[in-house]
Parts: sequence; C-alpha cells; structure tokens
Amino acid sequence: MPFMADKKERLPSRSDTVELQEQNATDTVNVMRNTDKDESAIDDIEQAKHHAKVPSSEDDGYATGPRLYLVLVSVFTSMFLVTLDRLIVATAIPQITNEFSSAGDIGWYGTAYLLPNCAFQLLFGKLYAVFPIKTVLLVAIVIFEAGSALCGAAPSSIALILGRAIAGLGAGGIASGVIAIIAHCVPLAKRPKYQGFFGGVFAVASVMGPLVGGAFTTNVTWRWCFYINLPIGAVVFATIALYLRIPAGASPMGLAGAGANKGPPAPATLVDKLSRLDFLGTLFLIPAVVCLCLALQWGGAQYRWSSGRIVALLVSSGVCFAAFISAQILRPEQQVTVPPRILLQRSIAAGFLSACCYGAHMTIFAYYLPVWFQAIQGVSAVTSGVRTLPMMMPIVAGSIGTGLLVSHIGYYTPFLLLGTCFASVGSGLLATLSVDSPARVWAGYQLIYGFGLGFGGQAPNMAAQTVLPKPDVALGASLMFFGQQLAGAIFTSVGQNVLDNQLSYRVNDIPSLHNLTSQDIQTTGATEILKLVDAVDRGAVLVAYNASLQVVFRVGLILACISFLGAISMEWRSVKKKPGMGLGAPVTESDKPAGTPK
Repeated sequence: MPFMADKKERLPSRSDTVELQEQNATDTVNVMRNTDKDESAIDDIEQAKHHAKVPSSEDDGYATGPRLYLVLVSVFTSMFLVTLDRLIVATAIPQITNEFSSAGDIGWYGTAYLLPNCAFQLLFGKLYAVFPIKTVLLVAIVIFEAGSALCGAAPSSIALILGRAIAGLGAGGIASGVIAIIAHCVPLAKRPKYQGFFGGVFAVASVMGPLVGGAFTTNVTWRWCFYINLPIGAVVFATIALYLRIPAGASPMGLAGAGANKGPPAPATLVDKLSRLDFLGTLFLIPAVVCLCLALQWGGAQYRWSSGRIVALLVSSGVCFAAFISAQILRPEQQVTVPPRILLQRSIAAGFLSACCYGAHMTIFAYYLPVWFQAIQGVSAVTSGVRTLPMMMPIVAGSIGTGLLVSHIGYYTPFLLLGTCFASVGSGLLATLSVDSPARVWAGYQLIYGFGLGFGGQAPNMAAQTVLPKPDVALGASLMFFGQQLAGAIFTSVGQNVLDNQLSYRVNDIPSLHNLTSQDIQTTGATEILKLVDAVDRGAVLVAYNASLQVVFRVGLILACISFLGAISMEWRSVKKKPGMGLGAPVTESDKPAGTPK
C-alpha cells in the first residue's frame, strides 16, 4: 500500500538531537532579544545554548572535587578570622590598657575596626563587579594581614588603633568576596548549603572570639590575638592563589553585563574599569558612616547629645547620606555604587530590611545578654560568654540545616518566615527575664531565639544570589552586609542610651539613692554600679537594673517583629534550575509547596 514504506523510518540520531536543542536555544534567545526582555534571562538561555552543544550536567564550568573543597575551606577560614577579630580584643583590653596606659582609648580598639569595615563594604562590592574577583579578594586578605601584623607589633596605643583600622578595611572586602566566590564556584541549586556553613562559621567565630582572646592574654600575650592571623592567613592566601579558578564565562562585566538592562560592553582597560568606580558616591558615603558611628559612639557617653559636637556629626552624616543617595539616583547606572534597579528589586529591598533588622536585634542580644549575666547574676566576663552558647549553637545548627533543606526543596522564603517567628518569640521571652530566672529559663529562651537567627539569617544573601546575575551578586551581598553592620552599630548605641536613661530613672526612684547622679551611673561599669550603693540597697538596684535591661530587650523584640515586613515581602524564588526557566525564576502558584499562602 502507498502509505506503507518498505524501509523503516530513520530514528533521530544524537547529532540531530543536539542540533535541534541548539536551534531551539538560538530561537529562544532571538525571541527574548526582540521583545527586549531582561538580559539576565538572555544570559541564562545563552548558557543553556552552550550546554546544548555538549550535553553535560549542570555543574559544568564549576569547580569540583578536592579543588572546590580546598577553595571553600580557605574562604570560610578567612571569614572566620575576620569575624574572630571583631570580638577577640574584648577580653584583651585590660592588659592592653595596662601596657599602654591608654584607658581613654578603649572604645577606639573596637570602633577603629568596625568603621572602615562598614564604610568600605559597598565600595568592595563594586570592585568585585568591575575587577577580577580573585585579585580583589587576595588584595583584601593582604590588607587584613598587614593590619594584623601592625596590631601585633604595635609599640603604642595609636599604632594599635591604626592597625585595627587597616585590618578593618581588609575585612570589609572579605565577607562579600566569600559570597562572590561561592556564586562563581558552586551551582545556584547547591549554594544554600554552603551559605549555611557561612552562617555557622560566623556564629562559631563570634563565640570563640572572647574565649580565644582571654586564653592568649592569660597564657601568652595579648599580641597573639593578632599574630594568629598571620600564619593562617598566609595559608589561606596561598591556597586561593593556587587553586581558585573562576570560570571563563564568569569574568567581571561591571554593571553593564547580564545584570543591566542596557549598556555598553564590559570595560576592557584599566581606565575604563576605574571610570566605573563611584568615587563621588564613596566620597559621600564614607564620611556619612564615620560621622554617624562617631556620634553614636560619643553621644551620651563622652558628650551630651545636645552638645555642638554631636549635633554637628549627626547633621554632617545626614547631609552626606542625602548626597550619596542623590548621586545614586541622578548619575548614570554604570558610575554608581548601588544602582536603583538593584535596591528597588523586590527581593533585594525585602532582604535589605530583613538584614538590617537581623543585624540590629542580634547585636542587641549578643551585646546585652552578657551584661545581664554579669550585672544581674554576678558572673565573670568569660562565664557570661559561655552562658550565651545556648543562643550561638542553634545559629550554627539552624544555618547549616536550613542551607541543606533549601538546596533540597529550592525555596528559602519559608525559612525566613519561620526564622522571623522564632526570633520574635524568643526575643519576647528574653525580655521577661527576671533577677532570679534559673538556667533552664534563660537557656531555653536563648535556644528559641538562636534557632530563629539560624533559620532566617542567611535568606537575604540567598536572595541576592538568586535574583541577581553573577556580576551583581557581590554588590548585592555587600549591600546586605552593609545593612547588618550599620544597623548593628546604630542599635548598640541605642541600647546603651536606653539602658542609661532607664537605669538613671529607676535608681533615682529609690529613696536612699537620691544622691546618685545620672553621670555616676553612666560612667560606672555594668558590675561596678553595685559597689556605689550600700548592701541594703543592692537588691533594689538589681531589680532596677533588670527592669532597665528588659526595656533594652524589648527594643530587640520590636526589631524582630518589624522584620516580618521583609519576610512577607520576599518573593518565592527557587534556587533550582528548571527546564525553560532561568536561574532563580519566580515561582508560580503551582510550584509552591502544598498549603503555602497565595
């Protein structure tokens, strides 16, 4: 019969399939270009076209095996050192001030490290977008190591402060660099579990900082608090220099590559790259951050809030911040630090709000819970640090567990919502601590709060890696770190002023203590205030102190509740690559797990 062929129909060969896949990918790219869609989606499809030529796994182009693990261990170790350096000096300060006779410089040993760390955070994010990621990270490590060496060999208090500032500058580039390395070495679907380890490293280093500092100071010398960074940092530098290989397609493209809607091609020469750096915006941002932090550091402590110096610092900070924002809005996108399209992206804006609230309320509890243990329960500084382990250990477990689960199910938004719930409940419970609260109470409350931090703390960075193209990931991560650090610095000072005002008010209500002035209270240490009163009044002072700390903890509760706005505003994006969809494509109603709200 005519319709019956004598020979069998030829089955499509492997080459035919590959050719068809390539043609389909090419057609899709052309359609996207004709409809002027987001170039980041085009970039994803072009990558699919590349893979269609040589069928392979989604891991092509990424490091694997021992090389990957060596690089990740190295960058996590650098992050560990940077975080350790924030708090390691706390228990060494008494010996430092004794050696240099520099009690008046105590505040600067911490501030000198945090100021450049925060002020240069966004600049480093732009550097990672314009220059080779590996080069920028290695330079940041060298700066951090140079500052550590100067601190260890410091002949005077001024030299130590200068070394802390240099180390802080290098630290400002390491955190966002770690995120950029993860983004370029690990497929998106696998990044959350490594992001979870990132949060775990941060928590462990925060706990170990004061303990390691105390051990070095007691058994060797305080200088080893800084010398310890040198051999470890050298190994980290060598490992990254030798083994880190950024895929060829992941070379920096400034902000005109896949992340921008339109723009000229990537800068090729050094002059072109330098022209992409926002020197004008940086000129406004750095003094804005420095003036604000100094005003918060000095206000209510060294100077009255109404003093001309504090008012001038606050006004200068406000003017500089306004100028920085204006520069970001009015100037061409290629020449600004934070393009409005990034900050106004829904998930980035929600993540930034969550990061600010996270940094603020975590700092409040990390700073003032030890004060509660020392002042109310009368324990030593080291013991108070040990008693915060019920808060810190769940951060480690929660961060790692959340990362593994997000890699499995694809969505990080539900963990941000869950973490916000836990953090709000835990902070509310911590705000009810009383003078005679037993260990099972303060430990249990910390567990709840700590799991909240662990579940939701890494979601903002996961969002930055999911919704932004690779060239913008470091900038998105630096924006989240900037929000965390700036909010933490602000609310540390807010908490101090709330504590001082509440304590002065409550102590003055005790009839036998009318002669105790607010200045006496503010200039007295957390535990020393009890020495100013007679034994018969110490119980009343403890109650007043506890009630004052409860008000501080309520500030943390308010911030944890505000973070709900960021959590419910976060888009439901999947870190898993789906057929026909770009990385981080928005989830549809059918994609959501059963039972999730529409």
